[in-house]
Amino acid sequence: MANGQAGPAERELGPLDPFAGIPDVRYHLPAADLVRPLLEPGSGGLRRWRRQSTNAPIVPVENAYITGKLDLRGADLDFLFRFENCRFEFPPDVREAKLLGLVFRRCWLPGLRARNLRSRNDVRLIRSVVQPMPGTNEGETAVQREDSRERGIVDAALNLTDAVIEGSVVLTRTVIDSVHGRAIQADRLKISGAFLAYRLRADGEVRVPGMWTGGNVNLSGAVLRNPKGFALDGNGLYVGGSLLCDVDNFGSKRQPFNARGVLHLPSARVNGDIVFRGADLRSPQRGPIAVNAWESSDPYVDPWPALVADRLRVDGNVELSDGLAAVGTLRMLNARIGGTLRLARARITVPRGPIEPYYDRALHLDGSEISGDFEATGLRVPSGQVRMADVSIGGNLLAARAHLQHAERDVLSARRMKVAGNLHLTNCSIEGTLRLQGTDVGGSVELFGTEVVQPMRRPQTSFSVDLRTVKAGRNISLTFSNDRSFRAEGGVNMDGASAARRIDLSGAVLGSGAGHDIALNASDLEADELVLNPSVPPQGRILLRHAHCRSLEDNDAFWETERGIDLEGFRYDALRHPIGLENDRAVDKRISQLREAMPGYRPGPYDQLAAMLRTSGNEEHADTVLFRKQQYRYEALAAGYGLFRAMGIRVWSRLQRWMVGYGYRPVRALGWLIGLLVAGSMYFWLGHDSCLEDTQTGANALLKIGARCVVNSQDSGMEWNPIWYTADLLVPIVDFGNKGRWYMHGWDKWVSDGFVAMGWILATTVAAGAGRMIRRDG
Repeated sequence: MANGQAGPAERELGPLDPFAGIPDVRYHLPAADLVRPLLEPGSGGLRRWRRQSTNAPIVPVENAYITGKLDLRGADLDFLFRFENCRFEFPPDVREAKLLGLVFRRCWLPGLRARNLRSRNDVRLIRSVVQPMPGTNEGETAVQREDSRERGIVDAALNLTDAVIEGSVVLTRTVIDSVHGRAIQADRLKISGAFLAYRLRADGEVRVPGMWTGGNVNLSGAVLRNPKGFALDGNGLYVGGSLLCDVDNFGSKRQPFNARGVLHLPSARVNGDIVFRGADLRSPQRGPIAVNAWESSDPYVDPWPALVADRLRVDGNVELSDGLAAVGTLRMLNARIGGTLRLARARITVPRGPIEPYYDRALHLDGSEISGDFEATGLRVPSGQVRMADVSIGGNLLAARAHLQHAERDVLSARRMKVAGNLHLTNCSIEGTLRLQGTDVGGSVELFGTEVVQPMRRPQTSFSVDLRTVKAGRNISLTFSNDRSFRAEGGVNMDGASAARRIDLSGAVLGSGAGHDIALNASDLEADELVLNPSVPPQGRILLRHAHCRSLEDNDAFWETERGIDLEGFRYDALRHPIGLENDRAVDKRISQLREAMPGYRPGPYDQLAAMLRTSGNEEHADTVLFRKQQYRYEALAAGYGLFRAMGIRVWSRLQRWMVGYGYRPVRALGWLIGLLVAGSMYFWLGHDSCLEDTQTGANALLKIGARCVVNSQDSGMEWNPIWYTADLLVPIVDFGNKGRWYMHGWDKWVSDGFVAMGWILATTVAAGAGRMIRRDG
């Protein structure tokens, strides 16, 4: 009964159990009897409903079954109504009323009509049950037939549309069972305090678009169920504090927040944090689409999301972490987060789409701005894509030990992402393609210890890791971590990537896609230091076309790559471990590595190696490199011609190699000159000219002068000198006056002609070598 004057019979009834069905008639209290003293204060009945110990304007009603309609619609009463252990036959009606407050504790209600209510204190439903029953009427909190619905009249168990609550709304441990309609309708509800719904259970949509609260919205431990649509619709919600959908640890049993249906929070504004720690979110992944407007062929639509928070504005952190389990997309497009976004130890799953567009994004953050860190340590995505195109992160992206699985598709797509700090994807296990094309990182890109397998296969290109045009303010590291190597089953694409300090592949294991056969594409790469020290030979080609670094370090495994290396235009200013002036073996090894790694003859890499050696002061080894380059050049030329022309090229190559070392061994020319001069001088000095005997016998008319005969008797003033004669034969064009004046015949004639030919060969090879030296020095 009401908590006023009670007789002995009434006291013997004991407390009412409002959830046990319709009680004994002795608990019945007509609603008209309750309302009449309030609306007719002159009748003197008002004193009956006040507590006698105080003068507080409270109307307490306990252990009563309120029969009939409690109609306070439009009433203006400075009373706080407090019902405890009460059951209502019909939904209380406080529409357009102005009350001091409204409290239901352990009550059973078939609904509550409170549109446009004005309450100067709290509105509370604590440990109560709101359960619309078939047969009630007037629509707003009733189960309606389709043909009885009125346009603009909503079907909700608890209707607070356009209400103004100057205190807080408290729904702690209340159960709202409205499986045939909305559980809560609170469009544009304005609350000066907080919206507190610890362990609320709502079967049916909780609709609060445009709701405004001065404090927190706390749904910790709540269970919201509306599998066919929105479990929570908070479009345009404003929260002056934090939105808390956390684990409720009060009592002996932990209760996580649980939602079956879509959490719809587009354009929400939260001044504090958003917390979904340990939450269990699930939306239907098959069957009818949640919103008809999403039935589209647009590839960027997420038709079955668990959370939609497009254009969200949060001043604090967003916690989707610490055991959060979601089945359905977590979608936050163009959101603005003032603090950190945390997905540490979260698990997100979406079904794999069979055909394009796949509609299988697990996390969709395109265009969002995060002022703090993006923290995803231990994130697990057993199925689905993480999409972060054009995302801006003011701190670090930290995702150690993450497990992302979306085999043969893009598992992480973060094109044009900007990270002010570091990007750490360390010790991760990734199935699918890791795509970071165009990402700009102020610090370092660290992928050490990460394994990326089963990439997407495409006709033109197929890589496990796509780092095209990535810019790093410090390092890009694809290295080992402890005993775990960085591994890219389909290779790495770093075309156009740049790092202000170091790009490091120490201990990396690089494979390549079948038919694509490129393990590393580092064309146009820029770095201060480039470390190419894979742990095993890469299984595919390596492209370093037009790449540039100031310091280069490599190892034997790099040069032993299975399909060769494209080094055209690759420039490096120095080796991290310089070649010593006396270390001829190191130069020979590097030349051999260049020759074996490159398919066919490519002059540029030899010129680059020679230029690097010359810059470091190692002129002798630079000449060795260029000498071998010319040798390989002639071999390549000979391989492209027929037998006879190839033989000529090879002979000419060997003559240049022996005589002047292709212009890079000038001492050889002097040695050949001195050797031929000595040999010719000895031959003509020791030889005997038969023309001397013929002159004595009169067999010819040649004039004998010393040991030789002159051709013309007018040259009788000359003296025979075998040294000057040999020198005249060896030097072409220039005539010292000996070559055409002395008579040679027989073997002498053949020998002298041979020296003339040798002179011409020597002169042309010296000239060719000198020309190369002039061009090189220039």
